[in-house]
Amino acid sequence: MFGKLTVVYLALGLAGCAGTMPSHLGVKDGKLAACPASPNCVSSQAPQSDGQHHITALDLRAADVRWQEVVAVAAALPRTRVIRQQEGYLHAESRSALLGFVDDVELYRAPGASRLELRSASRLGYSDLGVNRSRMDALRSALDRAGLLQE
Repeated sequence: MFGKLTVVYLALGLAGCAGTMPSHLGVKDGKLAACPASPNCVSSQAPQSDGQHHITALDLRAADVRWQEVVAVAAALPRTRVIRQQEGYLHAESRSALLGFVDDVELYRAPGASRLELRSASRLGYSDLGVNRSRMDALRSALDRAGLLQE
């Protein structure tokens, strides 16, 4: 009985872990969406005084770094799928390894700029246990290994 109940709860949990894709994503007036008050989001555009949400933007090696190079590195992150991308903007979904919770990852580079803005936010729940910040740190490391970041 316990085994069957566990399977049912696990199946129900997995079915509901994706959540609905937020409609407020994207770039508006040069800004990515603000993080909610909950501690399950990080953004380079959050105020530096907001240590819970703020992460440092990345400085690409030069403004001439091809956008497709950035997209390729981001798409190679574990369990990440590109949803939408256009020159200077990427929206991807990253799933957690255990239960498949979906987080929305956004990258933005203004035309002609070398600064890469970052945002990663959970769709569901209150806390992400630091997963979004860790994901952005992994992206930073991967971009650095690819030689795309300033030294």
